[in-house]
This record gives sequence, structure tokens and C-alpha cells, in this order.
Amino acid sequence: MSKKAFVIGVDFGTDSVRSILVDSSNGVEISSSVFYYPRWKEGKYCEPSKNQFRQHPQDYIDGLQFTIRDCIEKAGPDTASSVKAIGVDTTGSSPVAVDSKGEPLALQKEFEDNPNAMFVLWKDHTAVEEAAAINQHATKFPINYLQYVGGIYSSEWFWAKLLHILRADEGVKNACYTWVEHCDWIPFLLTGKADATQLKRSVCAAGHKGLWSDQFGGYPPNEFFSSLDPLLDGHVKKLGTAVFTSDKSAGQLSDEWAENLGLSKDTIVAVGAFDAHMGAVGGQIEPFHLSKVMGTSTCDMLVAPKTSIQDTLVKGICGQVDGSIIPGMIGLEAGQSAFGDSYAWLKKMILSPVIEILSKTKITAPETISKLTEELSEQLISELSRKANELPLSLTDPIATDWLNGRRTPDANQLLKCGIIGLNLSSDSVMIFKTIVESTCFGAKAIVDRFNEEGVPIKGLIGLGGVAKKSAYIMQVMSDVMNMPIRIHKSEQTCALGAAMFAATAAGEYAKVDDAMIAMGQGFDTTYYPNQNNVAYYSKRMKMYQKLGAFIEYN
Repeated sequence: MSKKAFVIGVDFGTDSVRSILVDSSNGVEISSSVFYYPRWKEGKYCEPSKNQFRQHPQDYIDGLQFTIRDCIEKAGPDTASSVKAIGVDTTGSSPVAVDSKGEPLALQKEFEDNPNAMFVLWKDHTAVEEAAAINQHATKFPINYLQYVGGIYSSEWFWAKLLHILRADEGVKNACYTWVEHCDWIPFLLTGKADATQLKRSVCAAGHKGLWSDQFGGYPPNEFFSSLDPLLDGHVKKLGTAVFTSDKSAGQLSDEWAENLGLSKDTIVAVGAFDAHMGAVGGQIEPFHLSKVMGTSTCDMLVAPKTSIQDTLVKGICGQVDGSIIPGMIGLEAGQSAFGDSYAWLKKMILSPVIEILSKTKITAPETISKLTEELSEQLISELSRKANELPLSLTDPIATDWLNGRRTPDANQLLKCGIIGLNLSSDSVMIFKTIVESTCFGAKAIVDRFNEEGVPIKGLIGLGGVAKKSAYIMQVMSDVMNMPIRIHKSEQTCALGAAMFAATAAGEYAKVDDAMIAMGQGFDTTYYPNQNNVAYYSKRMKMYQKLGAFIEYN
């Protein structure tokens, strides 16, 4: 009997990093581990009122080492020698300023507490003005350099964030050699490189957020950036022109990281990618089926054969890039800036004063208060869901937009705000929760409508991520609003599983990631079908959502 081969998938999320150890022959999870970023948990380096969200690279390093070692320990010491490869996904666009050695500036004493020297998280919207400047500037050129990112550049993306940091911080500007996405830096770190020019940049990040396109021969020319702002002069030249799909090797573990993790120096490290792109693969994406990775935000992923897409360009999405999801196919991305975050906002609004009062009470012991607080936090959304499901459906119910963190797609506009109308003295927390759920589902429907309108038909829906797995109420509303079935994938960790599939392919266990997806995929465990009694109601409500959105956007 041949010796088992294992691979590790590492998924860097917004709040934590999770690693899973997987049998490469069948995708069965052997062990898993999670590490919550301590600095992020404390709220350090973030100012929500300014839409500033930064993460310290040391949190990533500590989490990477802890989770992989923990996975190996849980699986048994004999496992380590059979680990063939590591795959990595991260949130994005979450770039950082690095020096010429490729080290994030925040790891240096001078910048260790400077948020501008840290990773600028995907949800950071401090670069709104810079994004607007890029959009206006792009109209001056005969080539439309925004055509493969939906025609609108977002403040959530690479160049807008770089320009904002260069404008905002003289010290970081002077020390910054180049700008690196989180998903590209982790493989660089693990392989022990010490020269930023040796970075292997992923086609996923470069194409969807960095304006790279094979049709341009790479990135737009230096003139495009230097004429926008002299601060950008020369930066594009430091990125190189080569990009890589994630089925390729970024190298092998360095001596230092092999020792840190207790793994062989022969362990392959795959080229990284964004979490939702690998999550779509882990969730067994199919052509023209929209894979909705539903977490704090949503990323809606779609793949299509090149022969089907041809010259079609979908306006207002987050890019369409050859090989960004499955090598050899066009990958298209859309999404919502706030999905799970919308429910988290309501939860925090309801519980914050209650928790504050409980923390000061003398009625019961502190340990009881702590347990009570934890129970309230764990059960609130499920209780709201249960009660919302019992509410009668009325066209006079409150209606809202889903723009609590701006709008990602269709047509990125991070300046937009959420609006709720139709409230009265009978509107309670359950009704507002129902309204927020509907708004997020209407936002999802707007994305499907845009694809269909632009000639890319959506033939099915696949639900992935925490919200899809945990909230039957939200998923049923989603199916009713879409008037389409939505299949929920079995895996709890589709992003990490997708990273493991790419790791297995990079290590040569599979000839292509399509084969890994078939062999290692875990299948689907639930399908939600539209309740035809509700479809007409939600169709009318969708029109109300669109009318409210138009009023907010243009007034």
C-alpha cells in the first residue's frame, strides 16, 4: 500500500487564519487549527469612523506558525514527513509596503506601530479619493486600462491604496521599495526569499486588483501612473511583468520555515491567491454557476470557457482574468462589501449597551456574566432568524439598501451609505433584521442581474462560507429572491480546501487543478429551493430596493 500524501491549506481570513491538513487522495480533513489575530481582536490600528482597517504582519506570522504546527501535532508526529505541499489564500486586495528585501515595513522597529506600514485590509476605504482620481485619469488614454476590471476602479484595490499611503506618509513613502499583496507575500516568506524582485505575483491579485492584463502585455505603462501622480513614478517597473497561476510552485520551504513548522525542506509552496477564488475551487465551481463565498462580505465567483466569453466584457464587476480561478478558464469576480458584516453590525448595535451594563452589574458573579454575554452573542442571530421567519410578508415592511460598507458591485462606489425607510413605532429588532437580510439578498440579485444583462448567463448558485452553512433563514430568502435553487457545499472550509487542492496540484499529485477538485471535493449537503408563494412578493420588493438605491445614489 502506497504511503499517504498530505497537503496543507492555509486560509487567512479577516479575523483569523485557519489551516487544515488534508489527505490529497480524497480531500478528507485530518486536522485543523485556527488562530485569531490578537492585535486585530483588540481593535489596534483600525479607525472604523475613517474606514481605516489595518493588520500587523506579525499576527500573520504567528498565526501561520501556530496553526500549521497545531495541525501536525493533532494529526500525529508521523504525518509531517508525508506533507508534500502548502497552499495559501488571503483576503484581498490587502497589500503592504515592503523594503528591497521584501520585508513589510511594520516588521521594522521604526514602523512597528505605524498603521500605514501594515497590510491595508480589503475593507479599508481610506483611498476613496485616489480611486476616483484613477477612474477620471483613465479616461485620458486611448486604451481603456480599466476594461478588465469592470470599468470602475475601487478604493478597495491595489493602486488606490498604494497612492493613498504614499500621499499620507512621508516616512513610509521613502522606505517603500514596492507594494505586495498578502497572498503573494506569504509564499515569499515561506520560501525564504530576501529580494523583492524574486516575488512571484499571482495572476489572481494582479489581474483583478492590479490592472495587469495579458492584452496589455502586463500592467499599464509607467506613464499611466506617473502622469496620475509623480509619487507613483517607477512603481510599476518594480512589479515585473510575469504573473503565475496558483497551480504553480513558488518554491520550497526555507531551512528556517521547515524547522519552524517541523516539515521537510522539500515541501512545495504553491503560488497564492485570494480566498474567494480558492474557495470557489474548494466548493467545486462549475462553468456559469455563481459560487457565492458568504462571509463578512461576499465574493461571487464565476468561471467560463474562453470560447464562451470571447470579447464579452461585463461592466461594473471586480474583473475578469484568464486563469485567476481555474487555469485555462476566464475567472469573473463580483461581490458585496458587507454581507455577514451587516448582520454583525446589527448584532453589535443590539448587544453593546447590554454587555456594557452587564459588565458593571453587582447582581451576579463575573464568571456568570461572562457566560451570559457569550451565550447572548452566540444565539442572537439565530433567534432573530427564527422570529423573522415567522413574520408575515408585507409590501409595507421597511426596506433598506445593503451599503453599510459601500457598494462593491455592480458599479463600485464606496461612498454610498445604507438607508432604511418605512420604520415606525412598531418596528422592532426582528423587523429590522428581516429588512437587513432582504437588503443583502437584493444586493446579491443585482449582481446576478448584471451578469445576465451583460450576456453572461447565471445557470446556478453555489453557497459557500459561514453564513451559507449556518443560516437556513438567510439562504431561503436568498433562494426566494433569486428564484433559483442554491446548493450549499458540505465543506466548512472551502477556502482552505481550495488552497489544499492547489497545493496538491503544485506538488504534482494531480496534473491539473480540475482533477484535484474532482478527487478532493466533498460535494453538497443541502439545496434550498425557491418558495413560489414568496417569489412575486420579493420581485416587487426588489423594485422597491432599486428605487430606494437610486434615490440614495443620486441625491
